[in-house]
Amino acid sequence: MNTPMNTVGHVAGTAFLTLHGLIHLMGLAAYLKWANIQALPYKTTVLGGQIDLGTQGIPVFGVLWGLAAAGMLAAALAFGSSWTGWRSLLVLATLLSLLLTILDYKAAPMGIAVNVAILIWLIFTVPSSAAVAQ
Repeated sequence: MNTPMNTVGHVAGTAFLTLHGLIHLMGLAAYLKWANIQALPYKTTVLGGQIDLGTQGIPVFGVLWGLAAAGMLAAALAFGSSWTGWRSLLVLATLLSLLLTILDYKAAPMGIAVNVAILIWLIFTVPSSAAVAQ
């Protein structure tokens, strides 16, 4: 049954995942030098400066941020449309996002918390699309 709370939660979840995906575009823009983002300054290092990817490696890191954005936006669309594969897509996108935020933990500590919260939510919710498809 489609109750108002289910609908509100579904819309809120879709909006949250969409916002999370859009935030990943900041990493794409920053590390490909498309924009100067004060909260995410261009650098060539990850893990708090411990690993230097260099000027040729950091664009790859930026593209991975773009991939995470695309994955999260696709997961939001899948969740919002109640596609049966939304959960698997969201797990993959969230794991990539978590990896990137750990590698860039000084600039993205909130991202780590958000990704862990998404994974916890996925673990403790009904593991079928039936919960969303109603």
